[in-house]
Amino acid sequence: MSILPLVFTSGWASGINAYAVMLLLGVLGATGLSDEVPETLQRPEVLLVAGVLFLCEAVADKIPYVDSVWDTVHTVIRPAAGAWVGAMLAGQSGGSLSDLAAGLVGGGTALASHSVKAGARMAINTSPEPFSNIVVSLAEDLSVAGLVTFALFHPWAAASIAAVLLASGLVVLVFLVSRIRRFLRRRAERRARRRMTTEPQAP
Repeated sequence: MSILPLVFTSGWASGINAYAVMLLLGVLGATGLSDEVPETLQRPEVLLVAGVLFLCEAVADKIPYVDSVWDTVHTVIRPAAGAWVGAMLAGQSGGSLSDLAAGLVGGGTALASHSVKAGARMAINTSPEPFSNIVVSLAEDLSVAGLVTFALFHPWAAASIAAVLLASGLVVLVFLVSRIRRFLRRRAERRARRRMTTEPQAP
């Protein structure tokens, strides 16, 4: 099968939750459900680390403002993970897609989907209630798990869905710019107030 759609879908998913992608692919490969998964992802130590980090993200991703800090930290990690997974998938397939090209596709797609996720979370954090974060986070986790699994068996259909989700997310992000700016302004105001309360007052 062509590896390009699987690389694209895994890149999209890595931009949302890279640890879930590595853990899920590793488990599916280790259990023999797919021959497309590189042996590196099936190694016990890789599965253990991915599992622990996935649990950390599962908690951090559902707490308002903590999720945005987590996203900021992962601005480099998620695209790098998408590129790494894409390159390994291409190497495993032995097909026409080179490791470098697969890395660029996986990393670029991960960066785009990460931007959508991080921007959407900034907009959601402008809401005073905390439940939106939990609902959105669960929806993201289910989407990643479902689409990555689907991609191993129906790669082109999964890639088409991922492309639609990515394009839709980018369009929505444009309309959320005003809310994102409001979030950044509020965060700057909170930092300014915090500095004022911690600085010693002049006699």
